[in-house]
Amino acid sequence: MASEEAPSTDLITLTRHVLSDQLRLGSAATGDLTLLLTAIQVTSKFIATNVRKARLINLVGLAGETNVQGEEQKKLDVLSNDIMVNALRASGKTAVLVSEELEDAIIIEEKNRGKYCVVFDPLDGSSNIDAGVNIGTIFGIYKVRPGSEGSIEDVLRPGNASRYGSSANLVLSTGSGVNGYTLDAALGEFILTHPNITIPPRGKIYSFNEGNAMYFHAPVTAYLNSIKYPAPPKTPYSARYIGSMVADVHRTLLYGGIFGYPNDKKSKSGKLRLLYEAFPMAFLTEQAGGIATTGTKRILDIQPTSIHERCSVFLGSRDDVSDVVKFFKEVPADA
Repeated sequence: MASEEAPSTDLITLTRHVLSDQLRLGSAATGDLTLLLTAIQVTSKFIATNVRKARLINLVGLAGETNVQGEEQKKLDVLSNDIMVNALRASGKTAVLVSEELEDAIIIEEKNRGKYCVVFDPLDGSSNIDAGVNIGTIFGIYKVRPGSEGSIEDVLRPGNASRYGSSANLVLSTGSGVNGYTLDAALGEFILTHPNITIPPRGKIYSFNEGNAMYFHAPVTAYLNSIKYPAPPKTPYSARYIGSMVADVHRTLLYGGIFGYPNDKKSKSGKLRLLYEAFPMAFLTEQAGGIATTGTKRILDIQPTSIHERCSVFLGSRDDVSDVVKFFKEVPADA
C-alpha cells in the first residue's frame, strides 16, 4: 500500500508572497500596498465564510432592493459590500472606493485617507448562488494621481493605469505575472497553489452566453460558427459557460480558450462593467500572456467616462482572441 506524500513544510502564503515582493522593491516600497492587500485578504475570508454557511444563517435569497444596475440584490450582495467598504475604510490606505452595489463613489474622510483607490464587485455571480455556482470578488487598485486628495477622477482612467487585479480563488497580479492562491480553511490562510499562471496560446473551450445568440452582431456569430463547425481536420471547440465571470475567467486563465461577453442588439453598450469587471480581468489576462479586447480596441486603453460604464469583452488565449479581432475586421457589422 502506497504511503501518503508528506505535506509541504514550506508554505507560501499570500502574505508571505506579498511581503517578499515588498522586500524585492527595497526602499521604493512603503508597505502600504501590503497592508491594503492584507485587508482585502481578510474580507475575502469573511465573505467566503458567510457564503459557505449562507443557507444556515438565512443569507440566501433577495434583500428586497435593486442596485444601481437595476439588478435585484441578494442578501449576500449587501453583506459582502458592507464588509468590503468597512474593511477598506478602516485600513487607512484608501482614498476612493467604487462598488457595483453603490450608485456613487465613496470618498474616504481625511482621518482614514490613504493613497489608493479600490474598485470592486463584492460578489460577482451571486445570482447563481442558489444553484451552487462558483462566485467571488473582483477588485482593481489604483494609486491616486500626484497631488490629488482622492476624487472621482482618480478612478476614471484607462485600465492600463491600474496596478493590481484579482478575482475568485485570489488570483492576483501586482504587475509582474499572475499567481493563484487557494484558501486553506483549516489554516485560515490563502496558500500559493498556482504560481506563474500562463494562458496557453490557444485553447479548445469557449465561454459565451449563447442564450443571447439571436442578438449577437454578425462578427461574433461568424466567429462562433467558425469554432463550432470548423472545416476538417480541425475539431470543434467545447462550450463551457457557467454564468459567473470569476469562474469562467478563472478556467480560461488556467486552460486557455476564450471568454466573451459582447455588446449586442439588446445590450448596445455591453453587459460587463468597465472599472470593476473588465479592467481587473483584462489586467490579469494580459499579465498571464493573453489578450483582452472589445473586438476593436484593447480594453486597458479605454478611457472611462463614468464609474458604472459598460463595455464589450473578449479575453483569453492570444491566438483565440486574435481570431475574434480578425472577424471584426473582415465581417461587416450589419451583415
